[in-house]
Amino acid sequence: MAIQLTNRSVVASNKVQSFSERMYLPAIVKGMMITFSHLFKKTPTLKYPEQKRQYAPVYRGQHVLKRDENGAERCTSCGMCAVACPAEAITMESGERKKGEEGLYREEKYATKYEINMLRCIFCGLCEEACPKEAIFLTDRIVDTEYERGDFIYGKDKLVEKIDKRIDVSIRETLEVAEFKKIPGTKHNTMYDGKAIDKKKH
Repeated sequence: MAIQLTNRSVVASNKVQSFSERMYLPAIVKGMMITFSHLFKKTPTLKYPEQKRQYAPVYRGQHVLKRDENGAERCTSCGMCAVACPAEAITMESGERKKGEEGLYREEKYATKYEINMLRCIFCGLCEEACPKEAIFLTDRIVDTEYERGDFIYGKDKLVEKIDKRIDVSIRETLEVAEFKKIPGTKHNTMYDGKAIDKKKH
């Protein structure tokens, strides 16, 4: 028998069900067998935070604002990360370094205020790619859970790494950057100059 549904036809079956099929016994037994089979399988659930899952090397988590080898903040508040951010999650305010603050800020211009809205952030990593000073990186850390929306606005108190607790981001650096650092006499945080590099190689 064919049932007309718009311009398509569907074949309907008039098969007579057996007594066991009418009692749904085969379906119930099959479903129970599937359920009981899971009792003998290893559970995929982890008891977080006591147990933590291994993350992939390309995992992008909470951001960090890096310091240089002397402990000074790398960020110069150039705004490249904010411009590159597709979610417009980054805001900052600039200031000029004062005399005696050379150990705090690497350049004469620095970020007096640097904030990332974690509710907006999509963790795409474009901010770290756009940064010319290697100041911002995404780490393997998980963003903390909060109860208020305002607590997801991360300022420098949460973003800048502690001097005594440095965060390893070497895995986030590209091969090109790693090779660039090996060239003697070239500062890795200066603008890329292909001609200068070729001269140094030769």
